[in-house]
Amino acid sequence: MEPGFHSERAQLPRNMIENSMFEEEPDVVDLAKEPRLHPLEPDEVEYEPRSSRLLVRGLGEHDLEDDEEDYESSARLLGMSFMNRSSSHRNNMAGVYNQEPSGGFCSLSSARTVLVGAFVVVIILSIAMVVYFLPKCTFTKEGCHKKNTTLTLVYPLATNGQVFPWPKVRLPTAVVPVHYDLTLHPNLTTMSFTGIVKISLLVKEDTNNITLHSFDLKITKATITSSKGSSQQKDVQILEYRPHHQIAIKLDSMLLNGETHILNLEYSANLSDGFSGFYKSSYQDKNKTRILAATQFEPTSARNAFPCFDEPAFKATFSIKIIREADHISLSNTQKDATTPFADGLFQDTFAKSVKMSTYLVAFIVADLKNVSQATASGTLVSVYAVPDKMDQMRYALESAVKLLKFYEDFFNISYPLKKLDLVAVPDFEAGAMENWGLITFREAILLYEEETASILDKQTISIVIAHELAHQWFGNLVTMEWWNDLWLNEGFATFMEYFSLEKVFPKLKVADRFLTTRFKVMEKDSMNSSHPLSTSVENVEEIEEMFDSISYQKGAAILLMLQGFLGETVFQKGIERYLNEHKYGNTKTEDLWNSIIDVKNVDLNVKEMMNTWTLQAGFPMVTVKLDTTASKIHLCQERFLRMSVSQEPSSSPDSSYLWHIPLTYITSSCSDYTQSKCIKTWFLKNKTDIIYLKEPNVTWVKFNLHMNGYYIVHYEESTFKKLLGLLKNNHLVFSDHDRAAFINNAFILASAGKITVKQALSMTKYMKNENNTAPISETLIQLRHIYRLVQKRGMLQLAGRVKKYIIDIFGDLINNQTWSNNGSLSERQLRSILLDVACDYNYGDCVQKAQGLFTKWEMTKKMSDLPSDLSTTIYSVGAREVKGWESVLNVYNSLKLETEKSKMLRAMTKSSNAKQLIWLMYQSLHHSIIRTQELPFILATASRTLAGYLPAWDFVKENWDDLVEKFHLGSFPIQAIIIKTTSQFSTKSHESEVQTFFDSLMDKGLQLRAVQEALEIIRLNIQWMDKNLKNLEVWL
Repeated sequence: MEPGFHSERAQLPRNMIENSMFEEEPDVVDLAKEPRLHPLEPDEVEYEPRSSRLLVRGLGEHDLEDDEEDYESSARLLGMSFMNRSSSHRNNMAGVYNQEPSGGFCSLSSARTVLVGAFVVVIILSIAMVVYFLPKCTFTKEGCHKKNTTLTLVYPLATNGQVFPWPKVRLPTAVVPVHYDLTLHPNLTTMSFTGIVKISLLVKEDTNNITLHSFDLKITKATITSSKGSSQQKDVQILEYRPHHQIAIKLDSMLLNGETHILNLEYSANLSDGFSGFYKSSYQDKNKTRILAATQFEPTSARNAFPCFDEPAFKATFSIKIIREADHISLSNTQKDATTPFADGLFQDTFAKSVKMSTYLVAFIVADLKNVSQATASGTLVSVYAVPDKMDQMRYALESAVKLLKFYEDFFNISYPLKKLDLVAVPDFEAGAMENWGLITFREAILLYEEETASILDKQTISIVIAHELAHQWFGNLVTMEWWNDLWLNEGFATFMEYFSLEKVFPKLKVADRFLTTRFKVMEKDSMNSSHPLSTSVENVEEIEEMFDSISYQKGAAILLMLQGFLGETVFQKGIERYLNEHKYGNTKTEDLWNSIIDVKNVDLNVKEMMNTWTLQAGFPMVTVKLDTTASKIHLCQERFLRMSVSQEPSSSPDSSYLWHIPLTYITSSCSDYTQSKCIKTWFLKNKTDIIYLKEPNVTWVKFNLHMNGYYIVHYEESTFKKLLGLLKNNHLVFSDHDRAAFINNAFILASAGKITVKQALSMTKYMKNENNTAPISETLIQLRHIYRLVQKRGMLQLAGRVKKYIIDIFGDLINNQTWSNNGSLSERQLRSILLDVACDYNYGDCVQKAQGLFTKWEMTKKMSDLPSDLSTTIYSVGAREVKGWESVLNVYNSLKLETEKSKMLRAMTKSSNAKQLIWLMYQSLHHSIIRTQELPFILATASRTLAGYLPAWDFVKENWDDLVEKFHLGSFPIQAIIIKTTSQFSTKSHESEVQTFFDSLMDKGLQLRAVQEALEIIRLNIQWMDKNLKNLEVWL
């Protein structure tokens, strides 16, 4: 799944929405006085805590960019799916410079370390004394119990006061589903639905109860049919435990191992007002509001639509029937087998039996939609659906999907297993897209494309998301992670494949720059204490939701890129082909992937041992490089890279236990031609330190981490740093454009951690007057504009003006050469869009005058074709500076059918310097008035980057927190984005205290979210940067 996307740069970054549950304090019962209700082994006994706290993890990914949004998706925006850029805090990246760390190479012990060590020894001795005098029974398995006493098992109470027979969040495996027969009747007038589900069950262990998921469903009848030759249905009792979203079926007799039974449940519910479960959506058609019903089940919302075993490992087949009105159609995962008349003028659509799949991939839609279709060479019918007045925007998505489906079938050497594949644009959709098997759902702006008005970045974004979701049909659908702790197996692979496939199928889209940007962004997040390993233990709904972040998406993709480069494309492809074939229609853990790659011929490396260092521990390494030109050798040292200084964040002290197996790549001064394979050298760094003995004489410089394809940053000692800086100034083309971008990124990231000075980082940007490639220019602007915003929001407007002047000084000549057109290659068009947006934002030259002239012409004709589509966001932004122009943009926004263009208009309106306008937009979106609620996270993030909007955005969050959590749910990608983006511009202790105090006051409504910890750490990083670098910045400028 892709996190939500938006506008010119989509946010990547996840994704998924579901009704969060706050764990309530359960009632308890003494089971020493009650009969056993479920077979548990003695060592499986669990105790229900008296106080159930919210456990949590962190965000997306796909993340909103400073100047544009970048793709989680996730996550990788919102929602990719698609996860989120915030140029404010861009972390670490590829190889670059360095001063010798104080204290010696790769950090030696300091006096403070000695004192801390002595203190620790005293504590250990004290503990030892206490332990010595404790009774020995303290450390036995049985403990110190009195005779004739028993342990008390704690089970929760159901809603009716009876004992609920299962104490865990995860379901038992005594009974498993084999097949679901599901009939649904949504009523789009009453906004409710009824359902009947018949679940064929296989008993794996003797039991007298069945526990499964159900949430906010009113079950009106429950029976079970025995497999012992009798078709008689027996009534059963149902218990519910809402904190775990579980129901239990109590039986009078035991179900025995090997038996099969059918559980029959009839129920009713309301269509959801949010974006998860079976929910309602609306759109305008000829001035009338039309209603449709759609689903979004990932990760844990299938239980809101029908009772089910709602965990990825409980795979089953599905037969679905939908009862609908005559003026609607219905869609589901498989092709429609029959339509039959039903009572009261209704019709029932019957869909073919599905393949074996997880519940979160089930989907159905009831709506008035139109489609275009095309069959692939292998016979799969591909269709794109949208509301009737947007049929003319479907063609590009259809053509792209057909080509990408063929590529994946050939690359994986496994045919797409269904007869049809539908791509559906849903008007209200929180994520960027969702990979439901055979019925992929999208935001309209992420699927629909109009050639005349869409920008080149619109086309790139739509292609990326389609490629991501189609990759999921194999990674995630055919083979699914066993549990959400290994979500990266789904999302990391789909993210990696989206870029890999587009480079093969649509090379003109030049997606490599975008992939590089997402790697920079995720390393920013991963260099924080609040990050988490790729494989992370999760249990409850909120923890699962928080896994949909840029770590699962972009870091997962980044380590796969590194592994592919190390193994070679052929071996890597054979490994994943083996993995898919060995586990198709099944579930896997991370180690299954490594085992499949190990089994491929010619792989003599312990891939599992190597990759465990990247998946089981948080963060990434900084490789310190010291070139000894006299002895012709390179000293290497690795340590975990963290940006927060020890003085501000004691837990951030580099842990010597962190070691990675790092496949290093490098070139030297004696052979620096990237195009010659003999010049590209490799080294496998497993230990804390190592030495490379050079065979070539007279090596004067080295460059590590070629093209930034490795997931590590490089810190060069002083002399090598100066050599590389000199090369950039005198002959920057000796390095690839991605390496030049990595130099810039690494310099500023290392400076933020105090590894080099801000003066050294800024000196790296001076060569930019000779640069004309998009990747290094874009990265430089991100870093410099981040500094500009920090200084500006501290009220230091004179210094902010000097930062702005410096930006114009190094890019002014390049800006002057730009034209107001769509001419040129994709890279040239992207660069033009970035530069002219900066020029107009900073009122440089005649940028504002030209943009205003184009806006005035458009205002008179309202013809989108009057504007160069790549520059329309900039033009709308200039025009909307005045009240009349802002209102003009809003009026067109309300009536426009082109979703990609509406995204640009919304961005322009949200860049307003009028706080009242920004607050108005926030409330309109919150209440789904003129602007859809799904846009609210984007509005808040964009407004937070402006001087007029960053304080009102934070105030809005505080004042409307309960409404935000109700609409988006705790832990979800939008909530993560809202928390982080609305606080990311703060850089004072008072703001840190304010944010801390607010979330402390929420208790179970947000305090424990990893996103809160990340937001606070970002504020501390901003404070640290200002404290360390402000004076040096003033001197340097």
